[in-house]
Amino acid sequence: MLSKSIIINHKLPLLLAAKSTTTSFIRLASTSTATSSPIRKEDQPKQEVVADNGTHYVKLSKEKELPVERLFDISTKVYSPTDEALQDDTKFITHPLYPHPVWTLKECEKVGITHREPRTIGDKISYYGTQYCRGLFDIFTGYKEANGDSYKYKGTRYFMNDSKFITRCLFLESIAAVPPSTAGFLRTLHSIRLLRRDKAWIDTLADEAYNERMHLLTFIKVGKPSWFTRTMIYLGQGVFTNIFFFTYLLNPRYCHRFVGYLEEEAVKTYTHLIDDLSIPGRLPLLEKTKVPKIAQQYWHGLNENSSFKDLILKIRADEAKHREINHTFANLNTTDRNPFALEIKDFHEPQPNDGLEVTRPTGWERKDLYL
Repeated sequence: MLSKSIIINHKLPLLLAAKSTTTSFIRLASTSTATSSPIRKEDQPKQEVVADNGTHYVKLSKEKELPVERLFDISTKVYSPTDEALQDDTKFITHPLYPHPVWTLKECEKVGITHREPRTIGDKISYYGTQYCRGLFDIFTGYKEANGDSYKYKGTRYFMNDSKFITRCLFLESIAAVPPSTAGFLRTLHSIRLLRRDKAWIDTLADEAYNERMHLLTFIKVGKPSWFTRTMIYLGQGVFTNIFFFTYLLNPRYCHRFVGYLEEEAVKTYTHLIDDLSIPGRLPLLEKTKVPKIAQQYWHGLNENSSFKDLILKIRADEAKHREINHTFANLNTTDRNPFALEIKDFHEPQPNDGLEVTRPTGWERKDLYL
């Protein structure tokens, strides 16, 4: 018995070591390192995974941290300053086909959240349709309105970090370009089919589609979407485009009202992001993010010294202008001229324009316009 006990005690450290090795292998097998270079024996990682703003790390024995990617990670990776330089493709860059209006940051800061109360049955259909889409979007991105309290949902799935904000912005902008593109396409066909002018609606819709696409091209320079986000973009675009296409054929006014309400929600999202960026340390990765070159060339006033918050202020102002345009289009007849495309000099009342000084966030009423 004594000799057997000695043998068991002698093997016990080996069994514990084997168990520890197996556990270590299982833990390491569940993650893959972000670099392809082998880890030296003296730099073998400790068995500890630390989460930092949605990014996972394996802590190394020499006080180093190595970023890792989970196999089924659905979060968006916010690029580091080094990665941003690699992603910032400056080859074959052309000047914007639709130059952006000159807006100062002070003008952009004045943009606020507004809401047009539904007045007709069509307005209600459009509004509740928007709220339904917004609900699905919130579930997908794990989002809830903070109502001014940035830490309201801390510790829950609804707490927004750098990665979740970029995921939400990417998906939002991938869908936002669909309505103006589809509406412009249908109005083009309508114009050439009936052999008559469109009265400049197509121009403004094309400009809006271009602007929304520039938002998306900017955000993909900031973060890398996961396979899950890309899949949802494919599905969302396919379903939404077809629904919007056939609905616009039946009733363009409902569609423009829907987009007006959709832009109201976009302004809310970007206002939430701006509020969080105003709190030091709240979104540390985005605070360090530089404005991509493509954005500097498109928006007046942005340069290499501009902050990410400055960029979001410009984008929010764009969404506010789209809100105004689409609510106005919903108030017009489809045969009316586009009041945003031409300013009548002899008409002394305020008129729609591409600036931020004279605006009607809930749309210009038809009776107030010179058509």
